[in-house]
Amino acid sequence: MSSQLDAASIIRLCLHDPTHFSVPYSQTLHRLELLQHWNIPTGSTVLEIGCGQGDCTTVLAHTIGEQGRVVAIDPAELDYGAPYTLGQAQGHISQSPLGRRITWVQQSPLHYLSSLPSGKAFDATVLAHCLWYFSSPSLIFSTFRALRPHSKRLLLAEWSLVATHPSAQSHVLAALAQAALECRKPKSESNIRTVQSPNRLTKLALAAGWQLESEARVQGGEGLLDGQWEVSACLSPSFEREVEEQVSDERERGSVLALRDACEASLEGVQGGRKGVRSMDVWVASFV
Repeated sequence: MSSQLDAASIIRLCLHDPTHFSVPYSQTLHRLELLQHWNIPTGSTVLEIGCGQGDCTTVLAHTIGEQGRVVAIDPAELDYGAPYTLGQAQGHISQSPLGRRITWVQQSPLHYLSSLPSGKAFDATVLAHCLWYFSSPSLIFSTFRALRPHSKRLLLAEWSLVATHPSAQSHVLAALAQAALECRKPKSESNIRTVQSPNRLTKLALAAGWQLESEARVQGGEGLLDGQWEVSACLSPSFEREVEEQVSDERERGSVLALRDACEASLEGVQGGRKGVRSMDVWVASFV
């Protein structure tokens, strides 16, 4: 079956706005591409950290087949998320044919891992586009290290901070600008809280005892709107207002606003302006 047919069939099992079918369709196609790099066998038992509303969970459950199992964990409250909350989205998936393959866990990953008995219960652990949600690099490292006794493989996918397509450079600048603001807040609830490059994530994984098996960089498809979303967030009036409220040092404030202004200036070379922004490349890696 082709990826297009797979994506369409998976989306029908998820909670989505039918008038905006192209958005979840592109997200699902992207995650199917990630799985091609990870080569997760049918029948595998997979732990997914940072499952959110289940964008990658459904793709994993579809891929591992009826004999496989996905434990999908996220620390966010079940009323978090829009236009549908985590609880609504996960509950809808649970009622689908894929539901019997998925166990949802609303808990801190570290707390969950500390409750497991010794032994590698999982064939693989997946963290797909969730690493920038972590509150600090040290928490990423602690999670990688805690996974070591319980999982045979560590599979990562995150934005690479590289823009092969020129129209994706605005996404890179928007991400860096938001990260520069968020790291100066006592508590962040943004989509981008801790930016780590592939090089830094690899170093954290190696320090936690993992060995790099393979890595690749893939371009985001035209339908991925993450770049447009992050650029809009960066250039919104609320962003500049938050900088003024949260960053007291004038030099620090100036550097954050300079990144914001660089993002805005980069749109001059993008056909269609904000609507023409592409998403940056994605880093995909496998550790053992």
